[in-house]
Formats: sequence, structure tokens, C-alpha cells
Amino acid sequence: MGGNSPCASCKLLRRRCAKDCIFSPYFPPDDPHKFAIVHKVFGASNVSKMLQELPVHQRADAVSSLVYEATARMRDPVYGCVGAISYLQNQVSQLQMQLAVAQAEILCIQMQQEPTLPMNQIDPVDEKSLLLSDTNFNNLPQYLGFASSSSVIQDPPKRESLWT
Repeated sequence: MGGNSPCASCKLLRRRCAKDCIFSPYFPPDDPHKFAIVHKVFGASNVSKMLQELPVHQRADAVSSLVYEATARMRDPVYGCVGAISYLQNQVSQLQMQLAVAQAEILCIQMQQEPTLPMNQIDPVDEKSLLLSDTNFNNLPQYLGFASSSSVIQDPPKRESLWT
């Protein structure tokens, strides 16, 4: 109990705040909304039981997690914070795909700017990698479902067959 003012939980529950109130260190009187949302989602009795089972040094982190989860549950009653996590994972996945496309476009531009090697300088072991010519990289964004983010990429000059 901080001074004469009861903690946010005791104030909301309209009870006298005891000196050993388990809520008072974590739900100060100047932030009543914090306890109100936790109480609405989890219930004061359940929160009290959870806090009593934890060592004192872990209680602040537990309260922080409870507040986060309760806030997420109020926004999305079905999925809660799992919905937020799923949304962020999808966003990361999309950004990774965009990064891969951008890297492929950079590789394509680099390959177009490199001079072509005469056939007698090409390593026979590397012939299989020649099958993946730069003409295939120009269409990579279309295969992946993205429009090309670069207007710099042009069709490569027509070459004679590599095997003659």
C-alpha cells in the first residue's frame, strides 16, 4: 500500500488495501486501467493465486505478461496475443520473400553486367550452372507472385548456343 491511497486492485474491488496486499507493488493507484483489464480477463482471484505461486523476483514480469495478454484479449477475444504473433510471423515471411526477390534481381543485374566468358575459359564442371541462365532470373518475380520492383532489368542480349 503506497501511502494512504489503496492500490488499483483494492480500489476497483472496493476493499481495504492491507499492508501485505499482493497486488499493491504491481498495480499502483495511479494506473487503475492496468488492473481493470487484467481483472476483466483473468479475474482477481486467479491473478492472486498466480502471483502467490511465483517467487517474488518473477512477479513483476508475470504481471507485465498478464497485462499484455489481457490487452490482446480485449482487442481480439478469440486469438489474443497469438493472433498478434501470427500476424507478425506472416509479415516476416512476406518480407523475407520480398528480400529474396530483391536479391535475385540484384544477382540478375550483376550477371547482366559481367562480360561473357569465351567457351574455352568455362570450367566443364560448371556447365550445369549455365543452364540457369540470366533469362530465367528475369521471370523469377513473376514465378514468385511479385511484380518486379526494378525497372532497370532488361532482356539480356541474344546469344548463340553455349554448346556449339
